[in-house]
Amino acid sequence: MDIVIIEERCIGCGNCVEICPAVFYLDEEIGKSRIIDKEACEYLGCCEAAAENCPVEAIVIKV
Repeated sequence: MDIVIIEERCIGCGNCVEICPAVFYLDEEIGKSRIIDKEACEYLGCCEAAAENCPVEAIVIKV
């Protein structure tokens, strides 16, 4: 599984950080989410929920 944030779409709402803080963080300097640990998606299982709750569909999961 690979996860990507499409930076042009991200509005920095922080939903992904709230849902899956081990994988995502909000970069305050640019006001957008970033990925901390892609491998954590495999064993935590919260990345799908983060992608589903992104209001601008900026999170893409590739299987």
